[in-house]
Amino acid sequence: DVQLVESGGGSVQAGGHLRLSCTVSGDNYCTAWFRQTPGKGREGVAAIDHDGSADYTDSVKGRFTISRDNAKHTLFLQMNSLKPEDTAMYYCAAKAWSCGALWRSRPTTFPDWGQGTQVTVS
Repeated sequence: DVQLVESGGGSVQAGGHLRLSCTVSGDNYCTAWFRQTPGKGREGVAAIDHDGSADYTDSVKGRFTISRDNAKHTLFLQMNSLKPEDTAMYYCAAKAWSCGALWRSRPTTFPDWGQGTQVTVS
């Protein structure tokens, strides 16, 4: 089984920054960050393929940066200029094929998930 473990969440004031990390066991072609607030479905935030190509949801473009260290099997999400609306539980996810154009709206295509890390922006 693929194991994913997130870290780096916390509480920060608006305008601040956080860096999330996710260690991923095994090799996965596509890794992504989703977020979820109570009563809502999981929203795709950012995704990156093994070749480094990345995609973002519009609301975080220019503020968040996704990256991965394939040698260390670690996924990162640098979050700058945080807003209260970024408050959510953040999950990393992985799958063994390309992210594709519809990854944001299809969280069920990701078979492997971490336990989540809470980000709170006040």
